[in-house]
This record gives sequence, C-alpha cells and structure tokens, in this order.
Amino acid sequence: MHSADGSRPWTFYFFAAFFGLFVAFLYGPMVVIYVLSFQGPTGGMTFPLNGVSLHWFDALISQSRVGDIAGSFQRSIVLAAVVAVVTVLVSVLAGLAFRRPFRGSAFAFYLAIASLIMPGLFVGLGIALTFRLLGLPTGWYSSGLGAQLTWTLPFGLLIMFAVLGRFNRSYEEAATDLGATNWQKLKEVTIPMLLPGIIGVALFGFTLSYDEIARTALAAGAKNTLPLEIWAMTTNVTSPTLYAVGAVTTIVSFFVIVVALTSIGAIQRRRSRSNT
Repeated sequence: MHSADGSRPWTFYFFAAFFGLFVAFLYGPMVVIYVLSFQGPTGGMTFPLNGVSLHWFDALISQSRVGDIAGSFQRSIVLAAVVAVVTVLVSVLAGLAFRRPFRGSAFAFYLAIASLIMPGLFVGLGIALTFRLLGLPTGWYSSGLGAQLTWTLPFGLLIMFAVLGRFNRSYEEAATDLGATNWQKLKEVTIPMLLPGIIGVALFGFTLSYDEIARTALAAGAKNTLPLEIWAMTTNVTSPTLYAVGAVTTIVSFFVIVVALTSIGAIQRRRSRSNT
C-alpha cells in the first residue's frame, strides 16, 4: 500500500522491522548452533571458531562418554513412525465416523482433545503411575507410546475435521450412483482425495513424537528417546558435540518435512494434469 506521493507508510517499515526481528529471534539461535557444530578439535562451545572440521560429528559415534546417541536415535525414529501410523489410522477413522451425528458425539470430541489442555508432565506421570499400579513395566514402546499418542491424536483429529469439512461429498454420491460398494468408494474416491490431509496428519504425528519430551520424560522407562538423551547431555557434555547432535536432529526433521511436502505437491500436480 502506498501513500498519495508514492511512498510507503511508516506502518509498512514498522511491521517489516518487526518481522525481521522475529525471524532473527526464531532462527538466529539455530544458525549459531549449526555454525558452532563445525568447530575444530580444539574449539569450545562459544565463538570464535578454532578451525572448521567434522570432529564433533564423529564424536557422536566414536566417544562413549557422549551417551547413547545412536540407540536413542533409533528408538525415536521407530517410535515416531509407529506414532505417525497409529495417529493416521485413528484420526482418519474417527474423522469419517464424525461425519454423521451420533449420540454422545460432542462428549467424545471434547474427551479426545482434553489432553491438549492438560500439562504434558502430569499426563506422563499419570500414565507411568497407572502402569506401575497394574504391575506393568514402563518403556518407550508401551507407556511412552501411549503418552505420545495423547499429544498427537488430538492434533490429527482436528486436522482431519478441517480436511473433511472441505470435502465435496458429491464425488462419493457419484460413485454410489455408478454402483460402487462402500469399500470401493472409500478406496477409490475418499482416501485418494483425502491423501494430502492424511500425509499432513502423518507429518504432524511424526514430528510431534520425534521432538516430544514432557509427556515422555516419566513414561519412557529406562531407555531414553533422543530428546531425553539430549536433555541429559546438557548436564554432562561441555563440548560442541551437543551442537552436532542438534544439527543432525534438525536435518532429520527438515528431511521428513521436505518429503511430506514434496509428496503433497506431487499429488496436487497429478490431480491438475488429470483434470485438464
């Protein structure tokens, strides 16, 4: 928007400066961590850089004092993948079920999203105590999985509600008129049209699980996930190895996001070509 003399109003520069400060505040610390992770072998945890090397990335594997980075990374990847799959299945089925009103639907909805307003630490504590009262051992694959699902399922359900709210049911009606069964209609019409939203649910489930710490802290059992291992490292690791861990985990997160967005873009382009 321009003024009468063609110059921009002061509000434009104000909000531009505010946005620039916001971006710097958001991404500045990440850039600092990435740069410091390439410190030389004699470098410390602050500037200036004493050379440039991959020494601290190699230390993630070669030095036992760093911690169980490889094991915790594998556990987090497996757990995040399982959480993503379960979140997709439950969210899609629940979203389809809520398309038709049923008795108690409002109560079921608010019950499903209630965990979002509860402090994550208390949710994890309650799950851990429940397992102990039942005489069951806590572990990242059992109680940890349940704790993370209390965080990912409400988000997945809300996303599916938004996706199904824009879904044109006339395509399903047309398939029914052509003699398609309910299974054929779901497989050939509904699921393919909901696929971008389903990928979004899977992305949310994976990333939320991969970064989760509050709900998992008391429910993961004896073996840490990667966020818990990193948290433990902050108390006993005083070298750029900690920055190297942060760089690697961020790269994994960005890779998953790029794959998901690329898949959604490919689906949209294929649809555009089929409609022309």
